[in-house]
Amino acid sequence: MRTRPLKVALLGCGVVGSEVARIMTTHAEDLAQRIGAPVELAGVAVRRPDRVRAGIAPELVTTDAAALVAREDVDVVVEVIGGIEPARSLITSAFQHGASVVTANKALLAEDGATLHEAAEKHAADLFYEAAVAAAIPLVRPLRESLAGDTVNRVLGIVNGTTNFILDRMDSTGAGYAEALDEATALGYAEADPTADVEGFDAAAKAAILAGIAFHTRVRLDDVHREGLTEVSAADIASARRMGCTVKLLAICERAADGRSVTARVHPAMIPLSHPLASVREAYNAVFVESEAAGQLMFYGPGAGGSPTASAVLGDLVAACRNKLNGAKGPGESAYTQLPVSPMGEVVTRYHISLDVADKPGVLAQVATVFAEHGVSIDTVRQKGKEGAHDGAWLVVVTHRAADAALSATVEALRGLDTVRGVASIMRVEGE
Repeated sequence: MRTRPLKVALLGCGVVGSEVARIMTTHAEDLAQRIGAPVELAGVAVRRPDRVRAGIAPELVTTDAAALVAREDVDVVVEVIGGIEPARSLITSAFQHGASVVTANKALLAEDGATLHEAAEKHAADLFYEAAVAAAIPLVRPLRESLAGDTVNRVLGIVNGTTNFILDRMDSTGAGYAEALDEATALGYAEADPTADVEGFDAAAKAAILAGIAFHTRVRLDDVHREGLTEVSAADIASARRMGCTVKLLAICERAADGRSVTARVHPAMIPLSHPLASVREAYNAVFVESEAAGQLMFYGPGAGGSPTASAVLGDLVAACRNKLNGAKGPGESAYTQLPVSPMGEVVTRYHISLDVADKPGVLAQVATVFAEHGVSIDTVRQKGKEGAHDGAWLVVVTHRAADAALSATVEALRGLDTVRGVASIMRVEGE
């Protein structure tokens, strides 16, 4: 074992960063044996240096992150500050000064991953980001390496623990969205501002990363169709249960049947209780991967939190340090296909539509005619009278597979019918 330690610059010392520093300190001997050389902190860049950080020597703390990543003795930079800037500038500077980078920054990778990959390639450095998707669940590396010789056709998953907790509570207790969100906040699963989670931004960034790796093409956050779960109601959950389904916020990345394009989307969907993802409870994550040779694979575990995320960061850190020690380089960006990302209108799936209609003869025939005119075939129809109303009813339609654009046109036409008082909800049906 070589005696000169490998030096690590840590950017950020919040929940994840402090756990990375703790593990590096308490498991220093084990890490040295696994890497083949000692590894130690060169410095920790923070915004508020006066905050007490247990286990970190005060002389390591600095507010000058730019100077830290530019140090000649730094071998690897670990970035866990998040956001676009200054993270992007710091990471590219690290590459320019000869360091490899480990990051958990899903927003930056989804927004401008190409720039980071190009900088890493230019300077023959590693860029690792297992922690950016599903925390401790090994997912990025299997897609980049283990399945590198296979053809991945679909990635379907629950990649946000907050939203899964909320939907699980709505399903298991009958709570409404607001009540379930309050519980998630009280337990620390949801942030004070939960927008990134409940509106699907977090899951969409992860979907962009997964689609890019799985299909060897560049997929940006703007390419991902995104819908949150704020409109999911207790009635939707109950309707799913009657169909033998449950509701999940899914990230879905698919290769077209002809292999000439891909799609990436995030939205609530009903999935059958028989599907493996239906049993994923609480704040857990799970991702279902379908490939030609390996078949169906499922990755499951805690998808957030300081310790799980730090576990993924440390795994990447060990890989980056080993490569530094051996003069090697890990896999870079694989975007050779440059497949176009198709718009949501071309996605084909099934739909569950709940309509508020007048309770009189001929309504069902009118509704069925509109579906037929737009080429959307009906699978089942269920009608139920509205409690306390003598002239109204709920009409629930489940379709066969149809293009999203055709379904949207159907819904617009339904809204124009005098007998349709409102479209209460539209939800896709997946996983069949």
